[in-house]
Amino acid sequence: RAAELRAQGLPPGALAAAQLAGLALLAGVVVRQGRWGAAAAGLYWLQPYLALGGPRSPLRPADLGRATAARPVRSLGAALRTAGAARRGRGEPDTGRAAAYRADLAAGTDRFFEVRRTDCPWCGSGRLAVRVRVPDLLQGKPGRFTLERCEDCGHVFQNPRLSPEGLEFYYRDFYDGRGGEGAGTVFGRLGAAYRGRAEMLRTYVDDDGPESWLDVGTGHGHFCNAAREVWPRTRFDGLDMGDGVLEAERRGWVATGYQGQFPEYASKLAGRYEVVSMYHYLEHTRDPLTELDTAAAVVAPGGYLTIEVPDPQSRMADLLGRAWLPWFQPQHQHLVPAVNLREALADRGFTVLVEEHGAAHQGNDFFGAVALTAARLAPDPDRPWGPPATPRARVLAGLVRAAALPCFAGAAVLDALRSAAARVTDGGNAYRILARKDTP
Repeated sequence: RAAELRAQGLPPGALAAAQLAGLALLAGVVVRQGRWGAAAAGLYWLQPYLALGGPRSPLRPADLGRATAARPVRSLGAALRTAGAARRGRGEPDTGRAAAYRADLAAGTDRFFEVRRTDCPWCGSGRLAVRVRVPDLLQGKPGRFTLERCEDCGHVFQNPRLSPEGLEFYYRDFYDGRGGEGAGTVFGRLGAAYRGRAEMLRTYVDDDGPESWLDVGTGHGHFCNAAREVWPRTRFDGLDMGDGVLEAERRGWVATGYQGQFPEYASKLAGRYEVVSMYHYLEHTRDPLTELDTAAAVVAPGGYLTIEVPDPQSRMADLLGRAWLPWFQPQHQHLVPAVNLREALADRGFTVLVEEHGAAHQGNDFFGAVALTAARLAPDPDRPWGPPATPRARVLAGLVRAAALPCFAGAAVLDALRSAAARVTDGGNAYRILARKDTP
């Protein structure tokens, strides 16, 4: 239950506490309010039967009577078990993971990087300049990463880029494993953004919506689950490298989950989908042009490709420097200016219908800067890839987190103002494009 709550973007510990508080309040009113308290408790007790037991109820569980009779006991037990699951493992050392990371780091980090290239992977120009150098501010793993900018086309890319072994090392315990539940909680809270992306097609398809939609880089399927509210008749499938796509299929959030690299499915899925989406996926790939080739093959003639990526030309990148969250090192390997993406889509037979900047803005510039700065000053003392936690490290982490609280509050206000300005000026930290594949 705790894992499912996190997947929905809900904190299980806080919900368990609220459930226990509600039960305590109900018991209190029974004692203090006499008949009215007993009436309230009775309505609470009978609520499952009142909701599901009527003659017109479309859902009538077989154990409805037993569950209703045992509701207070079952609710108390569920709240206690959820609270226990939410707390389990906090602050306890993960010796197995720590040993595995020590073994990985014993040989150093050089093998995690490829040879630095001397030309732009987008246009081939040799005029490169360092855009930013930054450590791993996301997890605090060892290593230092450089993003370079092409002086001719403006493409920003990781140079040297991570090797496949490096990608495995730095992605590990971020979207799954140790960090999987936290990532699921974050993604579960973006319902409004997901629906905004789905609504982008409203003008170009009929009221029934597209028949088939493939979401590439779907993660745990949160977008597909939210987009079904906009297009209930559309079949949503998902593709991702991680195990989350299989969990999304198990939950019913996607009809079919494909696990693997997108280019591996170019032939199998050729011409199969009316819509292909890539939301904050392209910047993670090793070769974005090959990904676009695959999308051109998978989208049916007359179908649509929709992409959302960070905007490397955002003014906030200069203002916040290394603390600008969309740099997202070491995971983001390519940040593509909008003009470059438009030209690449045209080369592959697409016509750009809509380009949005303000609507795609993610209101996390200042909040993210505070979070990254706090993580740099006091990394998580219990991270299994770091040195053994000491009392001094725990005290320092607690002090930094306490000092950061008012900064987070101020950052939230600044982000709200920045988001309002982005909507008005159509300028933000990301952009999204909707393009139609021309019919031969």
